[in-house]
This record gives sequence, C-alpha cells and structure tokens, in this order.
Amino acid sequence: MMNRTLSRKLLGSMCGISSPRLSFAQSAVNTVQRQKELIKSRELEKDELRPLYMDFQATTPMDPRVLDAMLPYQVNYYGNPHSRTHAYGWESESAMEKARKQVADLIGADPREIVFTSGATESNNMSIKGVARFYKAKKNHIITTQTEHKCVLDSCRILEAEGFDITYLPVRNNGLIDLKQLEETIRPDSSLVSIMTVNNEIGVKQPIKEIGQLCRSKNVFFHTDAAQAVGKIPINVSDWKVDLMSISGHKIYGPKGVGALYVRRRPRVRIEPLQNGGGQERGLRSGTVPTPLVVGLGAACEIAQQELEYDHKRVTVLANRLVQKMMSEIPDVVMNGDPDQRYPGCINLSFAYVEGESLLMALKDVALSSGSACTSASLEPSYVLRAIGADEDLAHSSIRFGIGRFTTEEEVDYTVEKCIQQVKRLREMSPLWEMVQEGIDLKSIKWTQH
Repeated sequence: MMNRTLSRKLLGSMCGISSPRLSFAQSAVNTVQRQKELIKSRELEKDELRPLYMDFQATTPMDPRVLDAMLPYQVNYYGNPHSRTHAYGWESESAMEKARKQVADLIGADPREIVFTSGATESNNMSIKGVARFYKAKKNHIITTQTEHKCVLDSCRILEAEGFDITYLPVRNNGLIDLKQLEETIRPDSSLVSIMTVNNEIGVKQPIKEIGQLCRSKNVFFHTDAAQAVGKIPINVSDWKVDLMSISGHKIYGPKGVGALYVRRRPRVRIEPLQNGGGQERGLRSGTVPTPLVVGLGAACEIAQQELEYDHKRVTVLANRLVQKMMSEIPDVVMNGDPDQRYPGCINLSFAYVEGESLLMALKDVALSSGSACTSASLEPSYVLRAIGADEDLAHSSIRFGIGRFTTEEEVDYTVEKCIQQVKRLREMSPLWEMVQEGIDLKSIKWTQH
C-alpha cells in the first residue's frame, strides 16, 4: 500500500515537473520550424522577384555544360596537376593540358602559348608590367588608350611611378583610335602597345588586325585585352599579329577566378613574372593550377567555338530589336560608340534629361549598369564616355544594356517597355525637360551658384 501510494506521488511529481519542460522543448522546436519556413518562404519570394539579367559585360552565368565538365574534378579527380609520381596527378595534368588546347583552338594559337591565370586583370598586369620591366634597359615607352579597362590604366600609372614614359592615346568621338596618330606616336624606344579588342562599356571594336600589322612593322610588341571579345567574335592571333592576349573565364559563361594569357613563342615575347615560386606555367605564373577552374575555362572555350556563329547572329537580332524599339519610342536617345564597328551585345545609351542613377533605381526589376562593374561604385561620370567627348550631362544619363547567350526576346521586350515607361515618368518630373519642350536652348543659359 505504502509503495503504491509513494509510486503514485513520485509519478505525479515527475509528471508535474516534466510536463512544463516538455512543453518548453516542443515550443522551441515549433519556433525553429516556423523560422525555417519563414526563411524558406522569403527565399522563394526572393527567387520569384529576382530581376531580369541584362548585364552580360559585367559577368555571365555559367553554362550548365561547363559545370558538368568541372564537377568530376571537384570530387573524384582531385590530384595536383604538378604531381608526377602517381595517377592522381597524371589525371589532373591530362585535364589541364586538354583545357589548354581548348583555349588555344578558340583563338588560333599553339597550346604551349597559353598561360593560365586568375583572370583578365592578372593577365593584363602580367603583360604590361612584364614586358615593360623585361625590356627596360633598351626601351622605356608604353602606348595605350584613354578608354582601356581600369586595370590597364592603373598598371601604366604604376610604371609611370617607376620612371617609364606612358602615352595615353585619345580616341575619336566614335570610340575608335586614329591609326595614323598611333603610328606617329610609336618611337624607337617603344616596347609595347596595349589596346583592348572590344570596349567593356561602349562595345566598340578596335581595328586590331591593322594595329597588329603596324606594331609588327615597327618591331613593337602588341598586347590586347580581349576579355569582352573572346568567344564572341572570330579571333586568330596569327592573322591579327597579336603578341599577348588577355582572356577571362567568367565573360564567356565559364567559372570566376580563372583566365588565361596568350604569350607568343615566335617571334618570342619575354616577360618578367609578377610572382615567383614553383615555376609552373613555364615560370611565368608560379602557383598550383586549379584543375576544376581551368577545365571549366576549357569547356567554355570549346562551347563558344562551336556556337560562336549562332550566338553572334542571335545576339545581333536581339540587340537590333532593343535599339530600334527604344529609339523609335523615346526621343533624345544617343547611342555611345561607333554604330557599325562594335560588338552588338554591348549597347550603351544616353537618355538626355534623365539621371542615369535614378533610371537604374526605377528599373529595379532589370539588372543593368551605368558602366564598368569595376568603377560603377563611383558617382563620377564614366571616363570612357568623357574620352569620346560626351557632354557631362549625357555621360551621367548613360545605361549599359548587355545581351548574351541566355537572353530571350521576352526579356528584351520587357526591358524596353519598362525603360520607355520610366524615362517618360522621370522626364515629366524634370524641369530641364520642360524647358526643352518650351524651345529653350539649355546651352545658352548661364547657370549661377548661390
């Protein structure tokens, strides 16, 4: 009897103590579950509301076929490609050399002329600083243009601080260089000319073949930043007489963090390496080559070579559709850069009497930019647009539209429709637009500050 009563009391007390604890634990589990569901719903909402992507000059989405090629080397074939004593290293080395050939085939080069790097910025730095420093004893002059990518211009400024003489060639109003002016600028002590193939902001395509022939005739090395051109237009480094060419993986639907530098073997180009170590990549770029990344770069190059003609035709059709619709519906729109000598997928338009940053904010459901991704954090007008002589107000009102392999007609039409709608709305709010409509010449007004 005593034992039964005691058992009941103990059981009752245990139940009395454990019940709130169980309740608290269950409540905590429920809270965590609700938080997970809330996070998941927010993520779904985020995915549903993701803007259309129209910024293919900044970067490109990875082609699924590239990812398929890379995955085995992330998981199964993980050997160091420079390990020569076992199968793991041999597998990775074989994949690396296959990728080297894929890159070389896309630009008409010998695989032995391809050096893997972390991207076009490193390739540009290696080319400009490497050639300048190697030939410094005999030649001290470098030529580039005012519209180059920031990494080229900054590399030249570093060399200026080291005592090199740098010429920054102006470009004409259409963004193209004057070949005669370039010829007059080349001196006996010029070691390198660096001019990009396709401009990353306005899409103009420089006369690379003619520049290459001129440089070869003057015995000057020629480097071109082709990050925006490789895989998008036909390239043959031998025909173009290019000595060094920079390539980026993430501009051709490949992985980020990898690129390549073409360095001609005959006539031989010598460059001083920027980093030293194990002597990989012919001693020009020490460091373990990341096999999965270079496999991805190689696959991206092979796909680009197979689909180059189709992609170019399709991008041209979509670009023409965008420009024609925009120009026909919105007055006072200016296309920056030469209308013919250009890559069609890079369209830079200035919308007069509209602030570019305001238009970007209004077009929040379309991913666009007002210029290079490397300088878009600055509120200063684009130095490229200033170099082609664009008025400061037009330079501030420019938007870059990037069209690529995965862009659809529906996305182009939606972007155009939204752009027309927002430009009209912003102009209605602009006192400058109102003055223009009344026939007032804004350039004749003398503005004063108070």
